[in-house]
Amino acid sequence: MSMNIGSDKDDEIMSEINTTPLVDVMLVLLIIFLITIPVVTTSIKVDLPKEKNLVRETKPETVIISVDVKGKIFLYDTPIKNSDDLLQRMKKFAVMKPQPEVQIRGDGKSDFESVGRVMFAVQRAGITKVGFITEPQ
Repeated sequence: MSMNIGSDKDDEIMSEINTTPLVDVMLVLLIIFLITIPVVTTSIKVDLPKEKNLVRETKPETVIISVDVKGKIFLYDTPIKNSDDLLQRMKKFAVMKPQPEVQIRGDGKSDFESVGRVMFAVQRAGITKVGFITEPQ
């Protein structure tokens, strides 16, 4: 506690707390924590991987096979007679380097059998990347 000097009542005691030393101590503690925390969190030595610029390989065209409601098969917009004809056409795509991706667009109301025949022909041709095209909700 401090005494109030120069007032009318010399014997009056000042009852207010001086917070300046408390603020100084808190600022010093804050600076100490800010300096030491990054050192503590990164104390384990780890060799991080370096960034590499890889040459990207251009993707070949995507083969699109469509199956309509009646079960007819289309390669792009060209109608296909049967699954054997599709197999012969897929063998041409299977020998390409890199191999193109096949995307199957099957009508939601068509029989699964016709889509299964397309999948079987693509598999027999040796195509490894097959995907299905769907509508987002």
